[in-house]
Amino acid sequence: MSIDSRLSWSRLDIEQRLGFRGGRFTNVNSTLCAVFAAVCSIVFYTALYIASPNWFTAMFTQRGMTPFPMVFLAFWSLFILLFKWSKTNLQKRTLRIKILPPELDFVLSPNTVDQILRNVNEQIEQPKHFFLFNRIVGALANLKNLGMISDVGDILRSYNDQDVESVETSYSLLNGFLWAIPVLGFIGTVEGLSQAIGTFGNVLANGANTAALTSSLQSVTGGLATAFETTLVALIFALTLHLMATALKKAEEELLIACSEYCSQNIVAHLRMPSHRNEEQRT
Repeated sequence: MSIDSRLSWSRLDIEQRLGFRGGRFTNVNSTLCAVFAAVCSIVFYTALYIASPNWFTAMFTQRGMTPFPMVFLAFWSLFILLFKWSKTNLQKRTLRIKILPPELDFVLSPNTVDQILRNVNEQIEQPKHFFLFNRIVGALANLKNLGMISDVGDILRSYNDQDVESVETSYSLLNGFLWAIPVLGFIGTVEGLSQAIGTFGNVLANGANTAALTSSLQSVTGGLATAFETTLVALIFALTLHLMATALKKAEEELLIACSEYCSQNIVAHLRMPSHRNEEQRT
C-alpha cells in the first residue's frame, strides 16, 4: 500500500488541513474554534445592521450587551461540535481496516507481533492519534517486549478507560459554555427588569398623575417583554447545542465500544501461547 493511500491523521484531520495544530483523537483546538466563532459573529451582526429593522434584528441589537457574548459563545460551541463530529467520523474509518493475515487459523503470539505491527504501519500513518490503533500498538508492543499474553487484555482495558476519560474531558469547555449561555440570558433579563422598574420608580418619585402612571406602566410591561426575550434566545441556543452535544457524545461512546469489540475479535481472540516446538525453532 502506498504512503498516500494510508489513513493519515495529518492529511485528513480537519484542523491539520486548516493549518492549525489538531487535537488528539476527538479533542479540538479551542483557539481555532474561537477564531471561526469570532468571524461568524462579526458576519452575523454585520448582516443584522445592514438588514431592515424588525423584531428579529431588535432581539440581538437592542437588548443591551448580553446578546453579543451570548452569540459568540453559541458560535464557539457550534464549531467545537462540528469539528468533533468531523474528527469522530475520521476515527470511525479505522474500524474498517483489517490488520490480520487472511489465514483463518492465524495465532497471535510474541512470535507474530511484528507481522501485525507491519500491517498497521502499512495502512495507518501516526496510529497514536487514533483510538483503535493507539490501543493495538500499545498492547502489541508490550506483548513483543515482555511476552506476557495474559497482560494484553488488561492493557487494552486500561487504554479503554483512558479513552473514556479523554472523551469526557473533551467536553469540559463546551459544558462550561452550555452553562454560561443561559446565565447570560438571565443576566440580560435582570438588566431589563432593573431598567423597567427604575423607570417606573422615577415616575412615582416625581408624583405623576394617573395618565403618567398609566403610560409608565405600559413602558414597564414593554420592558418586561424585552427582558424576557434575552432569556428566550439563550434557552433556545442552550437547548439546541445541548441536544447536539448529547447526540455527538453518544456517537463517541459507541465508537469506543466498537473499538473494544474490534480488539476483542481481532486481538484477544487470536492470542495463543507459542508452542514449545516453535520456541525451540526460534532458539
